[in-house]
Parts: sequence; C-alpha cells; structure tokens
Amino acid sequence: MKIIAGLGNPGKQYEGTRHNAGFEVIDELADRCRISVTSREHRALVGKGFIGGEKVILVKPQTFMNLSGEAIGEIASYYQVPAEDVLVICDDINLPVGSLRIRRKGSAGGHNGLKNIIARLGSEDFPRIRVGVGEKDDRMDLVDHVLGHFAGADRMAMAEAYQTAAKAAELVVTDGIGEAMNRYNVRHIGSKKTDGEEA
Repeated sequence: MKIIAGLGNPGKQYEGTRHNAGFEVIDELADRCRISVTSREHRALVGKGFIGGEKVILVKPQTFMNLSGEAIGEIASYYQVPAEDVLVICDDINLPVGSLRIRRKGSAGGHNGLKNIIARLGSEDFPRIRVGVGEKDDRMDLVDHVLGHFAGADRMAMAEAYQTAAKAAELVVTDGIGEAMNRYNVRHIGSKKTDGEEA
C-alpha cells in the first residue's frame, strides 16, 4: 500500500493558488485513476483505489499547509505505511513555472509543509514530487506570492504540469521512484537546489 498526498490549503479562497499545486495534482490523479477523494478521515480528504494493481490512498490534508504532517502522519500510522511509501506532492517557488523535480528523500528545503511532515513521520526518507510555481518578485511578500493565482501563459503551463505530475506519481507506484526521476526530472539552468538529496 502507498500513500500519495498532495499539499494545499482547504477552502474556496485558496483554490487555484500556487500553494495548492499538490491538491491540483491529486485531483488530476484521481480523475485518471477513477478514485473519488471525498471521504473524511484523520483530518483529510481521502480516496482509496488501485494503480497498476497496487493499493493506494490519495490524500488532501485539511489541516492547512503548515500542519500537513498532522493528517499525513495520522494516516501513515493508522494504515502502517512506512515513510518510504508516502509520496508527497507540493509546490516549489525555486523551480520555474510548470517544471518538476522528483526526489526519493531529502530535507524540507524551506517548505513548511514538508518540514511538518518530516517532523510527524520522524523521517526525511519519503519520496516527493515538487511542482515549480516560479520565484516571487523581490518586491512581493512570500505569503502573497504563494497564495496568489496564476495568469495567462503560466496558468496553461501549470495545467500541463499537473497532468505530467499525475503521470509521474503513477509511474512511482508502478515502476519505482528511479524510473520516474529518469523520465520526468528536467534540469533548468539557474534553478535553485531545494533538496539535499542525491539525484
């Protein structure tokens, strides 16, 4: 059994914001795999189904971004799923809009949602798919940036990124994290390194 958790904030006012990239990928994955993510368990919206014969639990924590680990930790503990079988999908402001970075483990890299998950799982050894949402303008507050919405070409690029990230999540389940990294990781000149892991 594997847990696939997308990070975001619950509530209409946060729909479509940069910080909700993880939620968007879970929605895309749920559609692709015909899994309904509507049950409420352990302070999260949850859907159960199969990907390539493997049982999966899709999770959208409802504890708000900075406490994402509260819900994910409870679910992992309840179903006895080890950290290495918890795939986390989140936004990354250090990656260009629409790009992906997949890693098998690593630090929080300044992301408060990942920081809380690491604390609650007691481990950094869980795979993650980071979805690039672009850097903030130097004059803009970070909170305003991550809670802002995409416009124009960026919105189109993100719609494609959500589809690609959902495919990558499926590949992690069916063929392993290494294959997903080989196929979907894209090097961008000038993008900052946000994790502390090996490629």
